[in-house]
Parts: sequence; structure tokens; C-alpha cells
Amino acid sequence: MTAKTTESTTSFADLGLSARTLTAVTREGFTQPTPIQQAAIPAGLSGRDVIGIAQTGTGKTLAFGLPMLERVLNDGVGLVLAPTRELALQIEETLRRVGSSFGIRTAVLIGGAPMGRQISLLRSRPHVIIATPGRLLDHLTQNTIRLDQVSVAVLDEADRMLDMGFLPAIRKILLRVPAKRQTMLFSATMPPEIAKLANEFQQNAIRVEVAPAGTTAELVDQELHLVPQIDKLSFLEKLLGDNSGTILVFARTRHGAKKVAKQVRLMGHSAAELHSDRTLAQRKAALEGFKHGTYRVLVATDIAARGIDVKQISVVVNFDLPDQPEDYIHRIGRTGRAGETGRAITIATPEQVGEVRRIERLIGRHLLPSSVRPAESAHGHFGANRGPSNRFPRPRAPQAQRRTPQTARR
Repeated sequence: MTAKTTESTTSFADLGLSARTLTAVTREGFTQPTPIQQAAIPAGLSGRDVIGIAQTGTGKTLAFGLPMLERVLNDGVGLVLAPTRELALQIEETLRRVGSSFGIRTAVLIGGAPMGRQISLLRSRPHVIIATPGRLLDHLTQNTIRLDQVSVAVLDEADRMLDMGFLPAIRKILLRVPAKRQTMLFSATMPPEIAKLANEFQQNAIRVEVAPAGTTAELVDQELHLVPQIDKLSFLEKLLGDNSGTILVFARTRHGAKKVAKQVRLMGHSAAELHSDRTLAQRKAALEGFKHGTYRVLVATDIAARGIDVKQISVVVNFDLPDQPEDYIHRIGRTGRAGETGRAITIATPEQVGEVRRIERLIGRHLLPSSVRPAESAHGHFGANRGPSNRFPRPRAPQAQRRTPQTARR
């Protein structure tokens, strides 16, 4: 069974939630369900398995979280698998905020955090466990956790877990969970491997979609600029100068992210970086600083950026093309949230046209390229009279962050 919805026309009170949960949702500032919540919450409350196809930033956490909270207070334990530490922490924060008023206890199991502390949390018998697959397998190997009480299992951002090589771990984990359970799978895309996984571990699932699998966010204006490799940093300088508000820049590798973040700071902008060479504490500090305006620019890799839930990102810049076309969808889904129009700017070299075409085939639309000549830059030239260059002017004082009110979402 497949249910599609594109616009929210009901309230949370119309979705079958208990008065206790409705009070908690209202208290946390969630006023109207998003389309994926409108479709998935009743499906989840029915006890049926659910497949949810939705982009990042559409409110998936409450879409699977509210039905889970309704059930686990009286029946079993909820288990949520997420691809990255940051996303796991975001999910845990949302579920804890909503569920704390009626006694819900949560535990988050992620790498980079002390095992001893996590074992203590597990001994408190949490109602919901949020984990990355690798750390959960560590606990299973050391016999510090049992999954025989799990009544609801959720796979969030399943396509990303596939990209990161977690499918074998997920299979091992689900085989340790009781066969009589509810399984909910959420993904922005539906590659064959994820469809096969769903067929293995779900029965007669209800499929809900807010947009066909592989489509991009409707409220995001997408631009493509063809720029010679040597001029990409100078073109980025122009973009940062021309656009106000918060800007998320994607680099392909951690080394690239370091380099770009350093150059952005030399341009005079406050910038943080998010990649695998940063400790968990550093990554949390970077994300919090970006959320609260300490940093105007965040430079991130695809893996590290999973879990970024910042409502007011004005522009997403693809400084490097992603390794996988599906990552393009995840990247640009970071802007255009909460009903606001976003902007996604992709920088590609003329030699990367073939990679751009792969993205276009996936999203089903043509990205009209704008070719940038080496004579153009933030100051009218990339290097007139001196040839193309990646040199920058003396550092300026960081620009002030323009703050905009946040809208409750997710």
C-alpha cells in the first residue's frame, strides 16, 4: 500500500495521538504536522510496518518518533538506528524533549563516547535506544545489551547507511531483534539494496511518500556554475560576499574541508569545519556554533553533515561534487526548510560535466550551467594581469551573523 501527500491539511489532534502526547508536542512548539508526519504517524500508530520516503528536513523524527513513544511506554523498547553520531544525537534530543514529561527515558549509543557511561544508561532500562550500527554491534559483542525486548525498530536515513557500508551490521542487528516487531524504514532515496532490505525485514509495509524517491526539495532554487579548478576558491569568495545569512559548504574529503575552511576564514568570514578528523566534542561545538550564529559558514563532508538539523541555512554550496549522485539530494535538502525558499549552488569544473549528468538523471531535471570565465571574481577578476590565483586579501574582521527566527520543525 502506498500513500502520497504533498501538503499538510490537518492538525496533530487529527492523527490519532493520545492527549498526553498532544500536550507534549504542543509544549515543544510543534503546531502543525508536516506532510510526512501527516502520512506516517497514523500508519505508525496502526502497528504496521512503514516505509517513509522523504527528504532531509521534512520532520521525519516525529513521523516515526511519536508512534514509537506511544507504544514503548507500555510495550517493549524502541530502537532507532542512524548513520552518524550527529544524527543520533539530534534524534535523541527530540525524543527526550517530547517524551520526558510522561516518563520516557532515552539512551544514545555512539562511537567516540565512553562505553562505561553508555552501559550505565542501559542499566537504567531506557524506553528508547538510539544508536549508530557500529557502536551497537560493539555492545552486542560485549554482551552489554540485549535486544529481546525491542517492539519497534526504526532505520533512519537508510540510504546513507547503505552508502557507509552498514548493511551487514544492520542485518546482524535485526536478526537479534524479535521477529514479532514493528519496523519503520525512512529514506530519501530507494536504491535496490534498500528495497531488498525492506523486503527481508518488513511485512506488508505501508509506503508513504511526500515526493517520489530521488526527487529534490521543491523550495530549493538550484544553480550550476562551471568553474576551472584553479579558480574555485576565488569563485567561492564571490559567493560568500554576494549571499547573506548562514552558508553550508560541502567538500568531498576531510582534507578538502580543512583547506576550504581555512581559506574561508582568511576571506574574513567566521567558519567552522565538520569532518572525521574532528573529535566528537569539536563536532558538537562546531554544529552548535553554526546553529546559534557564532559561525556564519560551516564546511562539512557528506558523512559528517548527516544529522545537521539547522532551520535557517540560507545557501548550500557544493564546492566539490559528491561521490554519489544521491548525496546531492541529501546536501541540498539542508536548505529550503520550514516553508522557506532555499538556494543550492553547485560548483563543477568543465571536465565534470559527466558527473553532473548523473545527478540530473537521478533528480529528473536539467541543471542549466553558467560558465564562469577566468576573468571574473569577487573583485572583478580572478587574477587580471597576473593569471589565475588562489591567493586572498589580508584577513578582515568576521562578518556579523544575520539572525532569523527559528521555526519548530522535526
